[in-house]
Amino acid sequence: MVQPKYRAFLSYSHRDAKWADWLHKALESYRPPKQLIGTITALGTVTKRLTPIFRDREELASATDLGVVISEALSQSACQIVICSPEAAKSRWVNEEILAFKRLGREDRIFCLIVGGEPNTSDVPGREDEECFPKALRFKIGADGALSDARTEPIAADARPGKDGKYNALLKLIAGILGVGFDVLRRREQQRRYRQLLIAACASMFGMLFMSGLAAYAVIQRTAAQKQTARAEAEAEAARQTTSFLIGLFRILDPSEARGNSVTAREMLDKGAARIDTELAKQPAIQATVMDTIGTVYMGLGLYPEARPLLDRAVSTRHRLKDTEPEDLSESLNHLADLQTIQAEYAAAEKAYREAASQQAAHPNSRRSQINLASSLYGLGIVLDRQGRYKDAQRSYRDALALQQQLYGQTHGDIARTLKEFAQAMNDDGDLKSAIAMMQKAVAMQRTLRGAAPHPDLADAFNDLGQLLEDNGDYDQAENLYLESIAMDRRLYGDKHVKIADGLNNLAGVLQEKNDLKNSESTYRQALDMKRELLGELNPLVAITLNNLAFVQYDRGEVQVALASLREALDVYRKLFPGDHPDVAAVTNRIGFWLTLAGDYAAADRHIQEGLAMRRRLFGDANPNVASSLENLAILQVATHQYSDALTSARSAVDIYTAALSASHWKTAIAESAAGAALTGLGKYPEAEELLLHSYGILSKDVFAPAAFRSLTQNYLDTLHQKQRPSRRAVTPAENSAVPSQTIAAAPHR
Repeated sequence: MVQPKYRAFLSYSHRDAKWADWLHKALESYRPPKQLIGTITALGTVTKRLTPIFRDREELASATDLGVVISEALSQSACQIVICSPEAAKSRWVNEEILAFKRLGREDRIFCLIVGGEPNTSDVPGREDEECFPKALRFKIGADGALSDARTEPIAADARPGKDGKYNALLKLIAGILGVGFDVLRRREQQRRYRQLLIAACASMFGMLFMSGLAAYAVIQRTAAQKQTARAEAEAEAARQTTSFLIGLFRILDPSEARGNSVTAREMLDKGAARIDTELAKQPAIQATVMDTIGTVYMGLGLYPEARPLLDRAVSTRHRLKDTEPEDLSESLNHLADLQTIQAEYAAAEKAYREAASQQAAHPNSRRSQINLASSLYGLGIVLDRQGRYKDAQRSYRDALALQQQLYGQTHGDIARTLKEFAQAMNDDGDLKSAIAMMQKAVAMQRTLRGAAPHPDLADAFNDLGQLLEDNGDYDQAENLYLESIAMDRRLYGDKHVKIADGLNNLAGVLQEKNDLKNSESTYRQALDMKRELLGELNPLVAITLNNLAFVQYDRGEVQVALASLREALDVYRKLFPGDHPDVAAVTNRIGFWLTLAGDYAAADRHIQEGLAMRRRLFGDANPNVASSLENLAILQVATHQYSDALTSARSAVDIYTAALSASHWKTAIAESAAGAALTGLGKYPEAEELLLHSYGILSKDVFAPAAFRSLTQNYLDTLHQKQRPSRRAVTPAENSAVPSQTIAAAPHR
């Protein structure tokens, strides 16, 4: 099938129509990363859009013969996506569509989205009704076109709560449709999310500090105005204790207190957080205010583990207090939701934003409530956008804009910021042209507000317009806007600031897109140094820049330098995410692979085994991430002459990749190459040659396959041919290995 009409055929029970609506729109609006566009994979050429997706409700409105249309659509589809639920499992038509697609010889191109029920419970007595896989998914098809008794393991993404989650499940489906690795897509989305959410967190931090100042001023004014003596005395005491606490917090900056030591903002925050429980134990309302303030500042600095307990406690304390002002509770809920958004806890963040909005909606005559309500709607839009609910996000932004225009008129900084995020949601929804137009409107409004003077919001608008133009492939214009944004930030903040570091990171990315690797690396290093100085080492933005830097270093052939950068990133990730985490496993696996190529086999084995065990705990035994670790383990075992073990590891990886991707995918070819090298070591030369020639043929033709693996496979072939030639001279230890002793350039392995 050279040019299929449809990228995918969507099969589902009409009781799952809402899921089909969401999936259909999400797939057709998704834009693959630019570096993948034009790449030829096992499933065809990666294009700018995953369109069209066949869906019966959309495509069959005028059909007169549904059987013919369905058959034609199936034959013209590159792959099939099945929305799996108990309803789908019972649907005759879903089952027939799967059978028809399998009879086309495309059994390895069926991808599943689990939305309800449980897989493979049809054989469990009493749980048959929970089955979510139709029968045609659970069994292989025989040569006669009928289902056989042989079980199969469907390739499934799981959108259920507690599993992959809705957004990760979408990315897994897209990875399958494109024939690329899930990590390739997830890493790009993660980088974009961190960049955007840092800006939102910083804005929230400054807003909180500003509102805290207003609140303190309001307390003083209200105290003077109140006639009730008891309440006035209580508020005065609260203000006195708050002032005393803050004076004590800032006293550590006094030279007489610091005693010659340099005191950082982080140390000041830590000391303040430690004093909350002791000095404010009898003042829960003041405790909540201080916890909320310090927690928000921690969040703005990227110190999420430190921020979370403070913001959680601020909300729980204000929930518990009977006389809590709704505005105070809603502000704390907004700040907690901001952090939950950063930490990708989207369901919890949505719940908190909606609770905050309900608190504020009960007080429509309060200007402070209406300002907070607009903030809740703005934050809710960000959460909905992250979940792929682009239309809902745009509605939330539209509501926020309407309220802001009532509060401020047609031109205001908050309106411009909402327009900016609205544009991002349009872009995510597939309307890049409208998104650029709206972003340009936001930039124009900021220019009107700020004039010729530099302003943080104007710099942000330049930066975000640059991101959209980069998405549009306008690299030169994007670079110019990044440079203009950075220059303005330097005028505002000096030469060192988190926003400048973030801008440098963006600039380095577009330079890498333009293949200007030298300047890209230099710019990444500037961003990294600045982030370390300002945020400390333990920050996700630091880890991301280290990871980005490692890949640029790889592109330049500096394997050992790239390895050092990855080790630093891993150290940060381990401390940020204790326990099992996909980022920890991915970087650990990659380090193990590079250590193998560097000849440090003992350290490589530790890293690869750790990454493999972690991935098995995270993903199960049949996941492509597990295959990646097994493949790396096989390469290591070949290098250390453990040929029988290497063959077992490589064949397991081949089986997983074949089921998840295809037998002809370049990732499968890498594992097949390792199996060939193992057979060489075992002296089974004809079998080894067949596998190595087959895998080299795939790796040499697939443009997406890293060049390092072509080189590795070529070396395996050279070793095989040396062993096949009779020789009278002595054999050196290096020649006795299936891996030549020469250094091979490392590839960005998963």
